[in-house]
Amino acid sequence: MTPNPVPRRPASKVLPPEAPGIRALLSLVTGVVVICALYFGRAVLIPIILAVLLSFLVAPFVDLLRRLKLGQVPSVILAVLVALSVLTAVGALIGAQVAQLAGDLPRYQVAVERKISAVQEKTVGRADAFLGKAATALKRISPSRQEEIRKSQENQTASPIDAPMPVEVHEPSPSPVELAQRFLSPVISPLETTGIVLVVAIFILLQREDLRDRLIRLFGSRDLHRATTAMDEAARRLSRYFLAQLGINMGVGIVISIGLAIIGVPGALLFGVLTGLLRFVPYVGTWIAALLAVVFAAAVGPGWAMMIWTIALFGVTDVVAGQVVEPMLYGHSTGLSPFAVIVAAIFWSWIWGPIGLVLSTPLTLCLVILGRHVDRLEFLDVLFGDRPALTPAENFYQRLLANDPDEALVQAETLLKERSLSAYYDEVALEGLRIAHQDVLRGVVTADQLKRINESAMDIVEGLEEVEDVVMAARPEEEPPASLEMSDSEAGIVHETPPAHFDAVKEGHTSSVLCIAGRGVLDDLAATIAVQLFRKHGLGADLAPYERFSRTRFDDVDLTGVSLICVISFDAAESPPYLRNLLRRLHQRAGTADLIVGLVVPDSALEGEAVIRKTSAATSFKELVEACVAAARRQSTDGVSWEGLNPEDPEPAAGAANAKAPPVVPVLRGA
Repeated sequence: MTPNPVPRRPASKVLPPEAPGIRALLSLVTGVVVICALYFGRAVLIPIILAVLLSFLVAPFVDLLRRLKLGQVPSVILAVLVALSVLTAVGALIGAQVAQLAGDLPRYQVAVERKISAVQEKTVGRADAFLGKAATALKRISPSRQEEIRKSQENQTASPIDAPMPVEVHEPSPSPVELAQRFLSPVISPLETTGIVLVVAIFILLQREDLRDRLIRLFGSRDLHRATTAMDEAARRLSRYFLAQLGINMGVGIVISIGLAIIGVPGALLFGVLTGLLRFVPYVGTWIAALLAVVFAAAVGPGWAMMIWTIALFGVTDVVAGQVVEPMLYGHSTGLSPFAVIVAAIFWSWIWGPIGLVLSTPLTLCLVILGRHVDRLEFLDVLFGDRPALTPAENFYQRLLANDPDEALVQAETLLKERSLSAYYDEVALEGLRIAHQDVLRGVVTADQLKRINESAMDIVEGLEEVEDVVMAARPEEEPPASLEMSDSEAGIVHETPPAHFDAVKEGHTSSVLCIAGRGVLDDLAATIAVQLFRKHGLGADLAPYERFSRTRFDDVDLTGVSLICVISFDAAESPPYLRNLLRRLHQRAGTADLIVGLVVPDSALEGEAVIRKTSAATSFKELVEACVAAARRQSTDGVSWEGLNPEDPEPAAGAANAKAPPVVPVLRGA
C-alpha cells in the first residue's frame, strides 16, 4: 500500500510581507537586550574594556621589545610593568597633590572668606536690602495682621506644656573590623579593578594572534578577507589613535601644569593631570578641568588677575592642541561626527558613569570601524561616522530637487579644489543626472520638480562658466586619519588629469562641433555641459535641439561643411528607435563627418548596433571632449575625417582629402 504523500506548503506563503517588520522588531529587541547587558554587567565589562584599551596602548611597545629579540613573555611582562609603574606614579602624584592642597587650605582661608564676602555684598547683600524694604512696606500695609501674629507667638511661648523634649542619639563604638572595613574599602575596590585589568591585559597581549583567529572563526569565517582586513585595520588604527591621543593629552597636561605654576595657582600638577585625563572626553573634558582650576584660582587669588590668566591659558592651549597638533598627527577628525560624540558621551556616562564618559570616544570609534566592515552594522557608520551620509552625486541631485543651486555651487567650489571641471561634471553632475533620469523613467518626478531640476542645474552650469578645466590644487598623497580609512578623493589625492587643450587657430581647425541633444527631458542640460567643456578646450560648439533634426524636419537641415557631430542623450543606454534613426540619417547626410555619441553606458545595448560601429562612443564628458579633440586634430592634419564613412558610400572626389572644411555653421532652412 502506497503511503500518502506529504502535503507541500504553497510557494506563495514562503516569504510573508511582514518579514521586514519582524526583522525590525528583532533588531529593536536585540538592541534593548544589549543595552541592558551593558548596564547590569558593568562590573564585569568595565575591567575587560579597560584591559582591551590598555592592550591597544601597550601593543606597540610590546612589538618593539619583540623586535629587540627579548621574547614574547618577557616583552609582555616588561611592558605591563612599565604601564603599571606609570599608573602608580600618576595615582601617587594625584594623592600627594590632594594632600598638599588639604594641608594648605588654612593658608587660603582668609582669601577665600574675603572673596565670599565680596560676592555676598554684590549679590546676597543687595537681595537682603531689597527684602528688607519689601518687609517694611508690608508692615505699613497691614499693621493689624502683624499685631495678631505677635500675640500668637507670645501665647505659644507662655505655655511650656506642648514644648518638644530634646532627644539625643548615641551610636555604639565601631569594632576594629568595622574600622578596617571603613578605611580599606575605598582603597581595595580600585586595587581590585586594577589587578583584574592588568591580568586580562597580559593574557590579551600573550594570545593576540589566537584571539584574533578565534574571533575570525566566530564572526567572519565565511569571508576571511573582510574579517582579517577589518580586525587588522581596527587594531592598527585604534592603537595609533590611542597613542597619539595619549601623547597629546600628556603634552597638554604638562603645558597646563607649567602655566599654572608660573601664574601661581596652587596644585598646578594636580590640575595638569586632571586636564590630561579629562581630555579623553572630547569637546568638554578640557573645560571641565578648566572650570575646577578657574574656580580655585578665583577663590585663592588676591585679585581677579589669576582667574583671567588661567582662563587664557586653557583657551590658548586647547585651541593649539585641537586645531594644530591633532590634525598634524591623525587628521582633522577622529572619524566621529560632533553630534555623535556628544550623544555617545551622554549614553556611556549613563551606562557606566564617569568611566563611561572617559571611554565614550574610544568605544564609539570601535563601533564605527565595525560598521565600516560589517554590512548589518553599517547603520553605526551612517549614524556616528563623520563621512558624508550622501555621495557628492546624491547630494547634487538632492539640491536640484530642493531648488537650492547655491549650496550645490558651494559644494562644487569645494570639490574643484581637488579635481578638474570635467572630473566634477563626470563624477558629480553626470552621476546625479543619471539618478534623476532613472527617477524620471520610474515616473516619480513631477513636472514641477523636473522644471526645478533643469533650472537649478542651468544655474550651476552658468555659475561654473569662468572655471577653467584644470586641477586647481593637487595635494601630495598623505596618510588618512588614524581612526578610519579614506578614499583618495577624501584624502585629497588627485590622480586624474583633464582633457588636452585644443588650439583651433594654431592647428588650423575652424569648424564648430555640432551638438545635438536627444529628446529626453535632461538631454538639453547634458548637451549644454558638453558645449561648455568644448569651448573651454578651444573647440567651437553649437547646440541644436532634437526637434530640428526630427524625421519631419530633417530635410530642412543643411549639413554642408559639418565635420564634427556629437549626439548627446541619456537614452543611449536604452537604444530607443528615434536615436538609432537619427544616427542613421546623420550618416546618410554627413558621411564625411566624425560622428560621436555621448553618454553611452558601458556594455549597453546601443553599442552593439550596426550604426554605432561607424561612430565613436563616449561614456563620460571627459571621453567626449577627448574624442572631439582627437577628431579635430586628425581633421586638421588630413583635411577631412575618413573615420565613420560607410563602406558602401562612394569615395570622395580627388583632392577632397587635402581640402579643409570651410567654417560653415549648419543652416536650418525654414527654421
